[in-house]
Amino acid sequence: MVSERRKFILGSVRSAGLLALGGLVWSAYVDEVTASKLILRPPGAIKEKDFLATCIKCGMCVEACPYDTLVLAKPGENKPLGTPYFEPRNIPCYMCTDIPCVPVCPTGALDEKSVSTDGKLDINKSRMGVAVVDTKNCIAFWGIQCDACYRACPLLDEAISLQYDKNSRTGKHAFLKPIVDSDICTGCGLCEHACVTKEAAIKVFPREVVLGKVGDFYVKGWDKKDQQRLKNAKEIKTKTRLSEKKALDNLNSFNLEDF
Repeated sequence: MVSERRKFILGSVRSAGLLALGGLVWSAYVDEVTASKLILRPPGAIKEKDFLATCIKCGMCVEACPYDTLVLAKPGENKPLGTPYFEPRNIPCYMCTDIPCVPVCPTGALDEKSVSTDGKLDINKSRMGVAVVDTKNCIAFWGIQCDACYRACPLLDEAISLQYDKNSRTGKHAFLKPIVDSDICTGCGLCEHACVTKEAAIKVFPREVVLGKVGDFYVKGWDKKDQQRLKNAKEIKTKTRLSEKKALDNLNSFNLEDF
């Protein structure tokens, strides 16, 4: 009887221990899955939420990369386990023209069409992220001549251009400030890799993290292409006490309650 009771207690303790361990493992897994939003994906990666649902973590894109740029996330890295990513400060994307990492993807997590022009692979269509300049710590903004990021950019004078400004401090020299065009930047990270400062003063982040969205409330009236965004917009009319009065009456009387 005592032996049976002991077995029952030991069994219960083991079960509780296994459940606790399982809970810890699952908790760790969930933490990894819901990890940092600052992770950079390979060229052609679809939206992050869809990417996580589509990527089967096979590692074929990593194997296809000739520069060891891509790696698979490991436990403890605070990144979704087994998914491919890269850190440009260590090894950037070297913009292979044949983009070998994309066609080998078996699930479409890396979309060929998004990095193609007229049916041919075009690495310049990639939008892995966007470079952002820390103007306070970029030495070019101090007046020290540096164009490391500009020279490293594979889309010279397109994704990164140099803005010439007078240096009023010296009165003799000019600032050569790197300016990023977010519409053209591929997010390859070659600029971040080349930056000469101890901590890169230009860094690549996921586009959805750093770029704003204008929405349909504002439009470039001089840009016909931008006006197309309003093609399906619906007019919304609001009424206040002020709008019900004539303009002249509003000028002659002012009441906060009318707004």
